[in-house]
Amino acid sequence: MLGLPLSGIEAILSSDDLQVASEDAIYDFVLKWARAQYPLLEERREILSSPNPPYPFAHMTCRKLRKVLTCNDLDHEIASKLVTDALFFKAEAPHRQRALSADESSHRRFTERAYKYRPLKVVEFERPHPQCIVYLDLTRDECANLFPSGRVYSQAFHLGGQGFFLSAHCNLDQHSLFHCFGLFLGMQEKGSISFTVEYEFAARTKSGEFVSKYKGFYTFTGGKAVGYRNLFGIPWTSFVAEDSLFFINGTLHLRAELTIKQPQPPSLQ
Repeated sequence: MLGLPLSGIEAILSSDDLQVASEDAIYDFVLKWARAQYPLLEERREILSSPNPPYPFAHMTCRKLRKVLTCNDLDHEIASKLVTDALFFKAEAPHRQRALSADESSHRRFTERAYKYRPLKVVEFERPHPQCIVYLDLTRDECANLFPSGRVYSQAFHLGGQGFFLSAHCNLDQHSLFHCFGLFLGMQEKGSISFTVEYEFAARTKSGEFVSKYKGFYTFTGGKAVGYRNLFGIPWTSFVAEDSLFFINGTLHLRAELTIKQPQPPSLQ
């Protein structure tokens, strides 16, 4: 792939059906490709600093967008505009995001691909405790495809210097023996810091309000997941039914709120 010419890269990245882990991964690959193909910084900047790049900044994580702003391989003025447009897009209401994605004049900048890891919206706070609120949207079709034992993972987000993710599952309830919808919070990798996370899962109902579904505390030491196997307390068929309370215009809106309450120093051996 690193040996492909520019025309080949553009053809591949222009496909809406391209299966990728995330838009962050596409950006990292393009940067690696450009550095291999164009050793001279001036040439590389000219190639990478298109006002209409073939990879939508709007679906990169905010963490990656910060790195874009400090990347010398891109023209700073163009990069700043692309990042600003991406942040405004993330702040738009869902119906406005759909309209922008459908607009032919801006289609390429806002189109969402078939990502392996589902995009998130993340709001972060530092005080009085490190905290983040994470929004995950899943379509009815995405949920239906999880039956009977599938799972879907979100992009990573960060809290307290550690990477986390959400995962949605179709589970077989061991007590009632029916399938149900589960939601879990996981830590990406083992870290040296152990801390207790207070977390709350909520879902938006047709009333328009987010309703809390599960609260808990968990002390993460890395590489583990915690959650609830039957988030809504109903069988799978009721969850995905046309009259389900939890799908608004065919979309399930989930929210996870995480707060670090008890940071602890690494243990001494």
